Amino acid sequence: MAKIGFIVDGKNVSVDADPSMPLLYALRDDLKMKNPKFGCGLAQCGACTVHVNGAAVRSCVMPVASVKGQKVTTISGLGTEDKPHPLQTAYIEEQVPQCGYCINAWMMTASAMLATNPEASDAQIRESLTGLKCRCGTHVAIMRAIKRAQSEMKAAKGVSA
Repeated sequence: MAKIGFIVDGKNVSVDADPSMPLLYALRDDLKMKNPKFGCGLAQCGACTVHVNGAAVRSCVMPVASVKGQKVTTISGLGTEDKPHPLQTAYIEEQVPQCGYCINAWMMTASAMLATNPEASDAQIRESLTGLKCRCGTHVAIMRAIKRAQSEMKAAKGVSA
C-alpha cells in the first residue's frame, strides 16, 4: 500500500492503495465518484475514459501510481452547470443521451481530440472514436453533437466554421 496523491477535477486528493490498482477503482471505490463507469475492464469499450493532463485514457487499465501528481479530469470536471463544455451542451441540444452509460466514453474521447485537433475532419473524428461502443445506437446523434460542438468552439475563437 502507498499514499498516492493526484488532482481530480481541480481538487487535490490522495488514496492509500496498491500502486498497481486501476485508477478507475480509486475514483469509484476510494473517492466515491459516480463517473467514470466500469464497462469491460479491458480498455475496449471506453466507459472508464478520463483525461490525464488533457489526454484521454482508459482508467480501468491505468495503474493509480501512474497518475501521482498528475491532473485527472472526469466528465464531472469537463464543464460546470453554469458553464458546460460545448460537448455537454451539444449532447443535450442533439438529444444524444439514451441510457447514458457510454456518454463518458464518447464525450471524454471527443473533447480530448477536439482540444488537440480543433480542425478535425469527419474521418479524423470517426478515427479517434474507433472502438467506442453505444448499445443504444445513437452514433449518428453523437457525430452531430461533436460537429456542433466543434463548430461552436471555432465560433468562440472567432474562426469561421
